[in-house]
Amino acid sequence: FVVGVDNVTSNQLHEIRKSMRGDAVIYCGKNTQMRRVIRELEEDRPELEKLRACCKLNVALVFTNGSAAVIRDKIQENKMDAPAKAGAMNQVDVIIPKGMTTLEPTMTTFLQALNISSKITKGNIEILNDEHLLVKGEKCDASSAALLQKLGMMPFSYGLVTKFIYQNGAIFEPAVLDITDAQIIATFQAGIKNIACVSLMLNQPTVVSVPYSILLAFSNLLAVADRKSTRLNSSH
Repeated sequence: FVVGVDNVTSNQLHEIRKSMRGDAVIYCGKNTQMRRVIRELEEDRPELEKLRACCKLNVALVFTNGSAAVIRDKIQENKMDAPAKAGAMNQVDVIIPKGMTTLEPTMTTFLQALNISSKITKGNIEILNDEHLLVKGEKCDASSAALLQKLGMMPFSYGLVTKFIYQNGAIFEPAVLDITDAQIIATFQAGIKNIACVSLMLNQPTVVSVPYSILLAFSNLLAVADRKSTRLNSSH
């Protein structure tokens, strides 16, 4: 696997290595070093050039002999909650629920600057309405990040992100692992039906169209026999 390691700390990476011990080995180093090693291996295995081309930006390599789908799921499970960071892309929508908070009364002005309605109740700040603070896909500003930290909220989560999978000399996207047997069979069935239709229209027999041709011929013979039977009965 080629995985992205953006915002993954060294301690978190150590914990991920521990959780996947026996199933996979994670190597995280400089891209230049990884590319140099892969380039040397290309002398005997030229197909590794595809893997070397994927070693860009902040990535690591995960080696395994296990099921690609199972290991991909384990990689995705190893995530750690993190506070919102100013300038980072919001991963999710964040709504601050109305109600009492642990914020001190001195934070009232700060909330007003964010257009958040509040009042002081029993020595603490009470937020009067649900506030949609962060919108997914937009950048988090410094004020919103600071407020979430003061509220003790950690809406983001970071971990290894699978970008590419190298297997048997081929590079493919991780989404391929989500394709089920039922989807593959349905695709083949749709293709077979299309071939059968084209073959029947062109009067060109194929393996998939012969059964339909036999059924169609049988239906025609049955129709002719039925008409003759009707005529004989009427003549009597």
